[in-house]
Amino acid sequence: MAALNDRTPVIVSAVRTPLGKRGGVLAGLKAVELMRHVQLEVIARAGIEPGDVEQIIGGCVTQSGEQSLNVTRNAWLNSGHDPAVGCSTVDVSCGSAQQANHLISALIAADAIDTGIACGVESMSRVPIGTNLYQGPGHYKTADYPWEDPPKAQFGGAERIAEREGIGRADADDYGLLSQQRAARAWEEGRFDREVSPVGSVTRDEGVRDTTLEGLAALRPNVEGAVHTAGSTSQISDGAAAILWMSYGKARALGLTPRARLVGQVVTGADPYYLLDGPVVATERVLRKTGRRLSDVDIFEVNEAFAGVVLNWAKAHGADIDRVNVNGGAIALGHPLGATGTRLLVTALHELERTGTSTALITMCCGGSLGTASLLERL
Repeated sequence: MAALNDRTPVIVSAVRTPLGKRGGVLAGLKAVELMRHVQLEVIARAGIEPGDVEQIIGGCVTQSGEQSLNVTRNAWLNSGHDPAVGCSTVDVSCGSAQQANHLISALIAADAIDTGIACGVESMSRVPIGTNLYQGPGHYKTADYPWEDPPKAQFGGAERIAEREGIGRADADDYGLLSQQRAARAWEEGRFDREVSPVGSVTRDEGVRDTTLEGLAALRPNVEGAVHTAGSTSQISDGAAAILWMSYGKARALGLTPRARLVGQVVTGADPYYLLDGPVVATERVLRKTGRRLSDVDIFEVNEAFAGVVLNWAKAHGADIDRVNVNGGAIALGHPLGATGTRLLVTALHELERTGTSTALITMCCGGSLGTASLLERL
């Protein structure tokens, strides 16, 4: 581990809401209420004053209606606390909240701020995915758009990858079952207790359910002839997550315990034909940039947008699936688009602390054929 200096960005507290299903237990709350909850919770857990925070950067994908006009700022204004705190909202599709952490960490390292919150939110029940595209005037593609995007966007991309890699329906179903089993075990063993902040009476992720291979085999494919079904695809969800970052010098001055830091971060593009290859490319780049090998990493959080995305990533990098998404992932827990990047970091941090291990790699596929990757090191 490299020595820390006063400008080293460190995580002080990290939390997420339970994740609700579409139309489920969190559907009655606006996105600003979910984001406000986690913003205030990370502050309370650290024991600092709200006005001590200098900037907040949040992720949100469908920035329309209740999630428009800088939802991060609106969440903060709804808290009633110091209006001098600056807020921004970023959109890197599914990697938005992960990039929010990259940016807050970089602002601290650059001596622009000492204290900041990275967060993310999505209420997919209230603001359905695509609202900001299909209810707007026109489409982003030009007449000479040069790429052969997959049909039905991410659904088609998942099928192109499955076909290329020889991933069949049974493989996808097997992985869908594994995600549910791991998530159920994690809740039974209390692995999520420290990271989840209840929202009212909601204390647990709503998407975890009893699952069998027979039940998965009976599900209809997402598109005709497809490998993936609802049982091997990320769930449409509501939720939020937040991480409080400080410079090491600031944390030490306040007597707070630094818990982790980023040793590498990447946002990269990949081939639009396959759309969802971003994690493969991002992982290779972050390892190369940091001089690490896959064997240096203890645990992996690879977002379960589709089972085939995780299986493709594991095959490409020769990863041991026993160390990938050990507490389940988006197939079982849910995937509130703009929140998941931070949720994965929160979960990875707590798993490192639970197991006493050192390093986690967090990677996601994102719309626009992007990929994100973070190397998180426990302190």
